[in-house]
Amino acid sequence: MHILLAASAFNSLTQRVHAELRDRGHSVAVELALPGVSLAEAVDRHRPDLVLAPMLKTPIPREVWSAHTCLIVHPGPVGDRGPSSLDWAVTEDATRWGVTVLQACAEMDAGDVWATADCPLPPVGKSDAYRGEIADAALSAVLTAVDRFASGTYVPERQLSGRTRPYLRQELRRIDWANDSTRSVVRALRAADSQPGVLDELLGGQWFLHGGHPEDLLRGRPGELIATRAGAICRATVDGAVWIPELRARRMPGEPGGPGGPAPVKLPATLALGDRLPPLPEIPAPTRADTDTDTDGDRHADANADAPRTWSDITYRERGGAGFLTFSFPGGAMSTTQCRRLLAAYREACTRPVSVLVLGGGRDFFSNGIHLGVIEAAADPAEESWANINAMDDLVEAVLTTTDRFVVAALGGNAAAGGAMLALAADEVWCRSGVVLNPHYRLMGLYGSEYWTYTLPRRTGTGVAQRLTADALPISAEAARRLGLVDRTIDCAPQEFADETSRLAVRVADSPAVLSRIAGKKARREADEGVRPLAAYREAELARMRETFFDPQAPYHALRRAFVRKEPADRTPPHLVRTVPGRRTAPLPSRRPPVTGPAVQDRAPGPADC
Repeated sequence: MHILLAASAFNSLTQRVHAELRDRGHSVAVELALPGVSLAEAVDRHRPDLVLAPMLKTPIPREVWSAHTCLIVHPGPVGDRGPSSLDWAVTEDATRWGVTVLQACAEMDAGDVWATADCPLPPVGKSDAYRGEIADAALSAVLTAVDRFASGTYVPERQLSGRTRPYLRQELRRIDWANDSTRSVVRALRAADSQPGVLDELLGGQWFLHGGHPEDLLRGRPGELIATRAGAICRATVDGAVWIPELRARRMPGEPGGPGGPAPVKLPATLALGDRLPPLPEIPAPTRADTDTDTDGDRHADANADAPRTWSDITYRERGGAGFLTFSFPGGAMSTTQCRRLLAAYREACTRPVSVLVLGGGRDFFSNGIHLGVIEAAADPAEESWANINAMDDLVEAVLTTTDRFVVAALGGNAAAGGAMLALAADEVWCRSGVVLNPHYRLMGLYGSEYWTYTLPRRTGTGVAQRLTADALPISAEAARRLGLVDRTIDCAPQEFADETSRLAVRVADSPAVLSRIAGKKARREADEGVRPLAAYREAELARMRETFFDPQAPYHALRRAFVRKEPADRTPPHLVRTVPGRRTAPLPSRRPPVTGPAVQDRAPGPADC
C-alpha cells in the first residue's frame, strides 16, 4: 500500500513507523501538519491508500477524514483521551499503559478502534518510555491496524465510553520544595522531562527543569542547591535530594523575540545558570560501579530497591571477562566536556583485564553526536563546533585504535549522525530490535566527521554508504543488520537490554574464538593503516567541517538555530514528501566478520512485554 504519514513533527515514533512500514513493503511519504499549510491539499496530491498519524497534535480536517481512512496513534489505552496522556500516566505512577490506534472522527480520540497494545511503564522519564515501551506497543498496534485495513474485511470496534483528561498545565506540575518528597519530585520531573519541563524559580530566575534522578545520601534545606556533578545540579528535598541535569530559561515578556519568538536553549544546568550559580562542591560519582546500575543512571548500593541511590551519567562495571562502559546523556547529545569525560573513562576501562569491552548498553539514546544546544549558546558557536567535533573524533579514534580487546557498541536506543558513526567504530554493533538509526549529517548542513568515510563504506560498501548519507532517512535495526551496519539485533523489552547484552558479552569473552578475533582485528587495522592512515581520513573530513563551521553564511548555522530553538518549519522537507518505496529485496550478502562466539542469540527468553 501507499501510506501517508501525517505528523506534527518527524519525531522518533514517526521515524520508526516510517522505517518499519518500508521494511514490510509499503511505500511511505510524510506531510507535516503545519500552520497555514493545507493537509487536505497534501492528501489530494499523494492520493494515499491510507493516512496514518503517529504523532499529531492537531485534529485532522473533516474534509480529509470523511474522504479517507485516517488512523490516529494515541499513546494511551482504549477510552483514554486528551493531549497529555503519557504525562498523566507518569504523574499518577501507573505501572502499565498502552497505545490505541483509532479512526479519526469529529471528536478527538473518540473514533473506532482498529488495534490496541498494552505494555509496562517502568519508572523512567516520559520521553524514555515513549521511545521504548510506548514505541514498541505503538508499532505492534500500527502493524496490526495496517494489516487489518489491507484485508478489506475488518470492522473496527466502537468506543462506547471514554475519559478526556485536560492538558497537564504548569500549575498542576508545580513542585512544593518545602513539602514534597524525593519520590514526588522525581515523578513530577520525569513526567515533563524532555517537554515541557517543570517551571520553577531558582536563584532569582524562572527556569524549566528537565530530567530528575533521586539522591539519598546528600542532604540540605529543602529547595536549596547543595552540589554539582557533571553539569547537573543537586537540589534538596524534605527527605533527600534530586539531580537535575538540564535547565531552560523561561522567556520573559519584553525579551527579544516576544512571546512567539524562538524558545531559549535547553542546556546542562550549571552552564545555564552561569554566574548565578553559587560556590558548590562538585561531587563526582565514581566511574567504577561496584554496585548495580539502573539503565537510567540511578545507582543502587545493592540489588535492594530501598538502598541509597545516586546518579551518574557514566559508569563502568565488570562481569566475568567483560567490561561495560555505560553512558547516558540527555537527548543523546555529547558536548565537548562530555566527550572528553567519556574518553577518559574509556581509556581507564582499557586498562582493565577484560577481553571484551561493551560501550553503551543503556535503554535510551546511544548518541546523536555533537551538542548543538551547547554550541548555540556558546560565545563563539564556530569555535565550540570545532572543539566539539574534535573531541568526538578523539573518542572515535580511541575506539578504532583499540587492538588489544574486542569492542562492542550496544545500542539500546536510537543513534544518529556522529553518534551512529561512534557505534560503527566498534568491532561489532548490537542493537535492540526497536532502535532507529540515522547514519547521515546532511539535514544539519554538515559533511560529517567521526571517521565515517572509513567506517561506513567498509561495512556497507561505497554505493550503499552514499545512498544512506544522501537519502537522509531513518532505518530500522533489522534493515541496518541487512545492510551490514549492525551485527546483531536483540529482540527484547527496553528494560531487558542491559541484562541481555551483559549475558551475550560474557559468552563472547568466554569463547575461545575471542583471542583470534582480537589478533585478527589488530592485523586488519595495521593493514588498513598501510593503505591509508586514519589521520588522512580525519584531516579530509575536518577540512570540510572547518570550512562550514567558520562560514557565517553556511546553512549549518541557521539549521542548528532552528533545531535547538524549536523554530517552526514553513513546509515539509522535500526528502520526506518524496514517496519512498518499500523494501522487498532479499537480505544483502553479509559483510560482517565471523561470529565471535556461540550461535547468534537474537531473541530474549520468555514472552515480550509489549
